[in-house]
Amino acid sequence: MTDNLILGCVADDFTGASDAASFLMSKGLKTILFNGKPTGDIPKCQAVVIALKSRTQETKSAVADTIEAFQWLKEHGAQHLYFKYCSTFDSTKEGNIGPVVDAMLETFDEKYTILCPALPVNKRTVSKGILYVDGVPLHETHMKNHPLTPMWESEIAKLMEPQGKYQTLNIDQTLLAQDTESIKAIIREFGAEKAHFYIVPDYTCDADGTKIAEVFGDLTVLTGGSGILAPLAERYLANAEKQDIAPLCTNVTGKGIVLAGSCSKATLEQIADFQQKGYPSYKIDPLEVLQGKENLENIWNFVKQHADQEVLLYSSDSADHVLEIQKAGKDKIAALLEGLTADLAARAVENGYTRIIVAGGETSSAVAKKLGYHSFEIGESIAPGVPVMSPLSNEKIRVVLKSGNFGQQDFFARALQMTRK
Repeated sequence: MTDNLILGCVADDFTGASDAASFLMSKGLKTILFNGKPTGDIPKCQAVVIALKSRTQETKSAVADTIEAFQWLKEHGAQHLYFKYCSTFDSTKEGNIGPVVDAMLETFDEKYTILCPALPVNKRTVSKGILYVDGVPLHETHMKNHPLTPMWESEIAKLMEPQGKYQTLNIDQTLLAQDTESIKAIIREFGAEKAHFYIVPDYTCDADGTKIAEVFGDLTVLTGGSGILAPLAERYLANAEKQDIAPLCTNVTGKGIVLAGSCSKATLEQIADFQQKGYPSYKIDPLEVLQGKENLENIWNFVKQHADQEVLLYSSDSADHVLEIQKAGKDKIAALLEGLTADLAARAVENGYTRIIVAGGETSSAVAKKLGYHSFEIGESIAPGVPVMSPLSNEKIRVVLKSGNFGQQDFFARALQMTRK
C-alpha cells in the first residue's frame, strides 16, 4: 500500500494518460504515470495514472484489463478511482466506455457516477447533456469522419444507450446552480429504484468544474476526460498533506525528432506549419510499407542525411485518403505503421536522440512500449494536456506524446524548443 495515494486513474490510451497526468500535476498533485499495470513498489506520490490501450480493444478484454488495473490501485491505497477517456467521447456504438463504467459501478459497489468528458480549455464543453467542440455539436465536426472512432452522436445519454446498461440523469446549468444538498436530493429521487445510473453534468467554464468537484468529488468511482481532474485535484489537495515537489527540468542536451501517425485535422495543420518553417520532413506511404517497398532503413537514411537538423517523419494523411488506404486492410496497415514508427523511435534513441516528440494516441502507445519505458515523471505542459515527460529509468530522455487533436498549430516547433537545452 502507498501512503497518501489520493487518486488512481486508468486511461484508455497513452496520450490520454499523459493528458490526465498533466492536469493533476498542474495543480500540485504529485503524479507518476505508468505504461500498463505497475509491478512492485511505486514511488511516493499522491496520484497514479495507468495507461492502457483499451479504447479500440476487444470489449471483454478492455473491461477485464481496466478493472484489474483499478483493483491494483485500490489495493495500493487509492481513495478515488477515475476512468479517463477522450474529451470527444470517441467510442463507437460497440465501444468500451459504457461496459467499463458499468463494470466499475458493479465491482466497486457505487450506485452512480458522473460522465464528464468536457475540457473547456480545449473548447470541449457540455451543455444540456450535449457535447460540443468549439461550439459545434460533436457529430457535426470533422471528427465525424475519424477513421477508428467516427463521432456519430453528440448527446452523451444517447452515446451511452447502445453501450451501457443504465439510465442517465442530466444536471443542466439550472440544476448545477443549486446548492449541493438540493442537487443530491434530486439525484436520490432519480435513483430511488435504480441499481445504478449515470449523471451528466453541464460543464462550460471553470466555475462549473469547481461545482462538479464539490458535489461529486467524494464518489469512489468517477469518469470523464481530463478537464474535471484539475478541480478534483484542487479539492483533494485542500485536505491533503502538503508535499514539496521538485519540478522536472524540461530541457536536455541532444537531438530531437518528431514522429506523427495521427490523421486528425490538428495534426495535419501542425505538420504543414512545421514544413513551412523549413524543417525537413519525410512522408511514409502506408501502401508502400504494406507492399514492402518502404522500410526502416530507407527512412533512417533520410534522417542520417539531415543529421544536423531536427526532422519530422509522418504517415498522417487526410481522412478521405486514409479511408481509401484502409481498403487494403485497416488493422494490418495500422499495425505496420505503429510498429514502424516505434522502431524509428528506438533507432533514434540508439543513435543519441534524447528528445522524442510523437503525435497520435495509438502511435504513442506503440512508441512507449517499444522504448521499454514503464514509468514517467511529469513536467511542464507544452499545450493543455500535453506535458513533457521523463522516464524514471532514464533521466536524460524527454518524451512528448500528444493526442492527435491537441496542441497549437506550431506545436512541433514549440515541443522541440521547450525540450532543447
